[in-house]
Amino acid sequence: MSKKKELSREDVMSALADALTPLVYVHAFWEGGAPGYGRLDEWSDIDAYILVDDGKVEQTFRTVERTLGSLSGIEQKYDIGATPWPGVFQAFYRLENASKYLILDLAVLTTKSEETFLEPEVHGAAIFRFNKRGRAKQKALDEDELEAKIQKRLERLKARFEMFRMFVQKEMNRKNWIEAVDLYRLVVLDSLTEALRMKHKPIHYDFRTRYIRYELPAGDATRLKRLYFVSDEKDLLRKYGSASRWFKTTVTELEQTGVRIHRR
Repeated sequence: MSKKKELSREDVMSALADALTPLVYVHAFWEGGAPGYGRLDEWSDIDAYILVDDGKVEQTFRTVERTLGSLSGIEQKYDIGATPWPGVFQAFYRLENASKYLILDLAVLTTKSEETFLEPEVHGAAIFRFNKRGRAKQKALDEDELEAKIQKRLERLKARFEMFRMFVQKEMNRKNWIEAVDLYRLVVLDSLTEALRMKHKPIHYDFRTRYIRYELPAGDATRLKRLYFVSDEKDLLRKYGSASRWFKTTVTELEQTGVRIHRR
């Protein structure tokens, strides 16, 4: 028996578009993520969004799953359900007859949701399969509001670091090296990464390590990468000190210059 041809992202997106377009309660269907940033490669997943009438979320997910099932067996579904954004619901799908990397990350948004993930500066260019009567509207980025939000977050980030950074030293003193490494990552490196994003790509200040290689200067990206790799106890002690000093320097620079949104 010949092996079935592996499904492509176009196969999946086209089939979903065909199934969703006739539905009167579905208003828009688009893709974000890697294609919107021009970074699509063989390991990219599918970040898809569907805008629907309130009360039609479950019906939409059923249509999606019937359509996916017609293409391939659904190997796994990971249901997030309601997200922290009101009116936004999310599920992940892995298909039997597709690359293991081609996971469908699907968000279904109701028309009552204030979050549409359509600020191009933040989420990249949306690639619409359809947008009936322009119901899904791109939002202009409010730079003043975002700068104020980041400034407030910077104050909290600094306070968090000062409160908890000694937990790393404490566990090193106790020779609890596993705990020390974990706290180094959670407290020191997470704080440093966020501060560097505020400095170099504040629009994505809360993206953690996502896209970090593309959005930091090459020298800073290389330096940060080295801090993430710890070889032994002495290396942890050295890198803990180096990362802590870099965090403090970066915060001081941000406090002196203020956070400014730089569009690219």
